[in-house]
Amino acid sequence: MSQEERRRALPGHSDFTLPAAAAPKAVNGRRPVPRAGRRTQAADAPVPDAPTSDAPAPEPEQPADVVDVWDQRIAGALAFLRRRLAGAYEIDDFGFDPELTDSVFYPMLRVLYRDWFRTEVYGIENVPDTGGGLLVGNHSGTLALDAVMLSVALRDRHPQDRYLRLLGADLVFRMPMLSELARKAGATVACHPDAERLMSAGELVGVFPEGFKGIGKRYADRYKLQRFGRGGFVSAALRTGTPIIPVAIVGAEEVYPMLADLKPLARLLGVPYFPVTPTFPWLGPLGLVPLPSKWLIQFCPPIPTAHLTEFADDPMVVYNLSDQVRETIQATLHTLLEKRPDPFGP
Repeated sequence: MSQEERRRALPGHSDFTLPAAAAPKAVNGRRPVPRAGRRTQAADAPVPDAPTSDAPAPEPEQPADVVDVWDQRIAGALAFLRRRLAGAYEIDDFGFDPELTDSVFYPMLRVLYRDWFRTEVYGIENVPDTGGGLLVGNHSGTLALDAVMLSVALRDRHPQDRYLRLLGADLVFRMPMLSELARKAGATVACHPDAERLMSAGELVGVFPEGFKGIGKRYADRYKLQRFGRGGFVSAALRTGTPIIPVAIVGAEEVYPMLADLKPLARLLGVPYFPVTPTFPWLGPLGLVPLPSKWLIQFCPPIPTAHLTEFADDPMVVYNLSDQVRETIQATLHTLLEKRPDPFGP
């Protein structure tokens, strides 16, 4: 009887045997013993490929604070839309909407103010923390970007985050969509009653006495102040006893350099001027993109008027005070231009 037959004849024998592949192979006459708690791999089984460097690495998880910021922004936006749809917001008698201005208008304007124009502000301490005041600035640049940039500068840099209530020309409030946006942003018509009501209520009012003569002048006349008119803004300040703060703005002249004015076309369209710049109308809508000039804004020391209220209707007092404001702005412009030798520098 063979050895295999004798083995089968043993009691308790089972026909089940391990596959040959499962048995470990002998090496140099010795059979290796598997470690406890670890499965041995069959010799004929394929070995899995090792991971290579080309395999995509797992994406890192975003920090919790970043996720929280985005959650807060989304929640804030949804709450803002809910309030707007429900009408749960306030506007004043002039149509000023502070929530819409802070949530929509200023965030868009800050892209120009900070990143495009790289605006620097000086003398913000000259603007009072409380009470009314009249900010008088030079006007330029074909489009009135200097007015809105001044508003952003005051809102961002003043320690009390004060708003600027701009006085606009009648043309602005005759345009349907522009009129509504201007009202929402806090602007109103440039007239004595509105200006006096705002200053008496403790608001800061912004006025540009040059008007269309300032923003419509050619590039060859840049930073040369035009006539201030009859000094109506001075009379309003005198009647309310509010201080006058001259403001000099450098940078707006280079945004849309006006080379010529097509007056026949302007009369046809019913506008004060039709500008020709290096980019407009040659590039069409792209010509409306402002050039990235460097901006400097200087708030000059305030001129008190509380002691002159009885002279609000005196033409000589009004003229002298208006001329003082004009000379202050012109002298400050020369100083700022020396600080900024390159109009498009850093």
